[in-house]
Amino acid sequence: MNKYLILGLIFLGINMTSCDFLDREPLDFGDENSYFKSPEDLKIAINDFYDILPKMKPLWGGVYVEDNTSDNQIGTGASNLFYQGEKKTIKQGADDCQWKFENLRGINFFINKTESQIKENAISGTEEYINHYLGEGYFFRAYDYFRLLRNYGDVPILTEMQTDDLNKLIASSKRAPRNEVVRFILKDLDRAAELMLQNAPESGRLSKDAAYVMKARVALYEATWEKYHAGTCFVPGNAKWVGSEAYPDFKFEAGSAEAEVNFFLDEAITAADKVASARKLNKDYSSMFNSLTVFSNTDEVILARYYASGVISHSCSNYLGRTGGGTGFTRALVNSFLMKDGLPIYAQGTDYKGDKMIIYEIQNRDNRLVSSIKGGGLIMNGNDTLYYFRPQITLTGNEASTTGYEISKFVSSEPGQDVQYAGTSATPIFRAAEAYLVYLEAYFERYGVLGGNCDAYWRELRIRAGVDPDYNKTIQATDLSQENDLATKWRGSDIDRTLYNIRRERRCEFLGEGMRLDDLKRWRALDNMVSYQVEGMNLWEEMYKLYEKDKIGEGVVSQSGISTYIRPLQKSATNAAYNGYTFPKQHYLEPIPISEFLLTVDTNTGKSVLYQNPGWPSNADGTADYTYDCD
Repeated sequence: MNKYLILGLIFLGINMTSCDFLDREPLDFGDENSYFKSPEDLKIAINDFYDILPKMKPLWGGVYVEDNTSDNQIGTGASNLFYQGEKKTIKQGADDCQWKFENLRGINFFINKTESQIKENAISGTEEYINHYLGEGYFFRAYDYFRLLRNYGDVPILTEMQTDDLNKLIASSKRAPRNEVVRFILKDLDRAAELMLQNAPESGRLSKDAAYVMKARVALYEATWEKYHAGTCFVPGNAKWVGSEAYPDFKFEAGSAEAEVNFFLDEAITAADKVASARKLNKDYSSMFNSLTVFSNTDEVILARYYASGVISHSCSNYLGRTGGGTGFTRALVNSFLMKDGLPIYAQGTDYKGDKMIIYEIQNRDNRLVSSIKGGGLIMNGNDTLYYFRPQITLTGNEASTTGYEISKFVSSEPGQDVQYAGTSATPIFRAAEAYLVYLEAYFERYGVLGGNCDAYWRELRIRAGVDPDYNKTIQATDLSQENDLATKWRGSDIDRTLYNIRRERRCEFLGEGMRLDDLKRWRALDNMVSYQVEGMNLWEEMYKLYEKDKIGEGVVSQSGISTYIRPLQKSATNAAYNGYTFPKQHYLEPIPISEFLLTVDTNTGKSVLYQNPGWPSNADGTADYTYDCD
C-alpha cells in the first residue's frame, strides 16, 4: 500500500498549497528565542490572524457579495451549489478549497508557545495584556474551526503542532463527530472570554463580548443543525451517519440527540444574553455600515475592521455607489420586509403601494430595507426636474445590477469615499443585534414560548427598524402560504408562525452581511428549493419604459414573455440553471479533497482514516451520487 501511496503523491504533484495534509510548518513567527518575551511580541504574532475575519476588498467583492450564494442576492452567474452536475470533488491545490489547516497550525503554535512562556515566567509585562493576546489566540482557533465545521461537519481536532512522524500524522487526521467539534469550539471561546479584556486594548481588536457573540452563533448553529437534520447522514448517532463505521460506539455526551440539542441551545441563550443585556442597539441602523469613525467599547458594534487611506483600503463605495456592483437583492428578500405598521405586504388593511416602481414598493417599509436599497425616492437632476430611479441593469460584466434592487448598504456619502482604492469606511464584523436575535431564536427553539428577555429584545429590534413593536400583530397577520421564503417549511410542513417571524427578523437585520446561506443550511430550508426561480424587480409592467428598448433586449435581462419580474437565471437559454434551482441534499456539506485520502492511508489496514461526505465520491473531478439516500 505504501507503493501506491507514493505513486499517488507523485501523480498528484502534491505541494500542499491550499488543500493540505497536516504535515506543515507553522506560520513564520520569526526567531522564537527572540520573540514571545513581551505583550507587544504576542500582539504582533497574533495580528496576522485578523486577516481571516470578513472584509471589503480593494477593488471588487468582500462582505457585500457573500450572500450571492443564497436566496437573498444573486451575482452575475448561477451558483453550482444549487443544482446538480457541475459541482465536483475538489482537486488538491484548488483555490476554493476549505480543507486547509495552515491557520490552525499557526494558531496552535502561538497558543502552545505562549502558554509555555507564561509557565516559565519568560514573558515580562502587564499580565492582563499577556492574557488578552493569548485569549485572542483561543478565539481565532475557534473561529477557524467553525469555518471547517460549516463546510465539512466532522473534522479532526488538533491542539498541538504535529510531528513529522507519518503514522502520528495519519492518526491525527481522523475526523471527530461534529457535536464534539462544537463542544471543543465552545470551550475555546469560554477560554477566550475568560482571558480577554472587557474593553478591547485598542480599536479594531477583539474583546470579551466578541467571544460571547461567537459562542452564541456557534451553539445556535449546531443546535438547529442537529435538530433539523436529525436522523440523517449529516448528524451523528444513527446508522445513516457517514461516521458510524468509524465510531460504532458513538454516544452523545448529553445522553441523547434531543439532550445534545438542548445543551447547545442553553449555551446559546446564556452567551447571547451576556451581550444583549449589556449593549443597546445603535439608533441609526445605516450609519453602522458607512461610518468613518471608530466605534466605542459600549457600542452595538463589538468588532469592526478599520481601513486607512494609503495603507489598506477598499473600493466599496466607489464600486457599489457608481454601478450595480454585479449583484442585487432578490424579490424574495424585499418581500419579506414588513410595513411600518408591522403588517406583511399582503395583509388586509396595509398601505402597500405595489411593486410597479421601486419607489412605490419601499414606501412605508422597514427602515432597514429603505436604507439598504437604492431608489428610495425621486431624484433631482441638474435641470431641477424629477425622474424615477433607474437601476443599472444594462451594464456589462461585474457592474450590472443583476436584479434591479441595487445595494446601498455599505455605501458612504462622505467626501472622498467614492474614489477608487480610497474607501476607509469600517466593516462591522460582530454586532450586539446578533446576540438579540440568537437569544430570540434559541429561547423559542428551547421552550416553544417567548419568555425571558425575548419581548424586550424583539421590541428593541423593531423600534430601531421603524416598525410597530407589537410583534404579535405581525404573527397573527402572517399567512405562510403567501410568504416568499424558503424557510417557512420543514420536511414538507409549515413551521410555527412565531418561529418564522423570528427567522424573518434575522433575515431583514442581516441583509447583505453574508449570514443567509448558513441559516438556510442549518434550518434544512434548502430542501424547499425545487425548480426555484430567483426574481428581481418588476421590470416589464412599468419600469421598462425608463429604458431605451434596445438596451434591455434579449441576453441583457429576461424578457417580458417569461415574467414581468427580472429572472437572472433566464436571461439566456444556455444557462445551466435556466429552469431554476433544485438543491441537491448532497451539497449540504463539501466533499473532502481527493488528495487527502491518499495521504491518510493507514499502513496497517490499507484504508484511509478519513471518510468522504455523504454522496460524494473518492475520485478526482467527480460529481455527487444524487441517488444517495441522506434520509
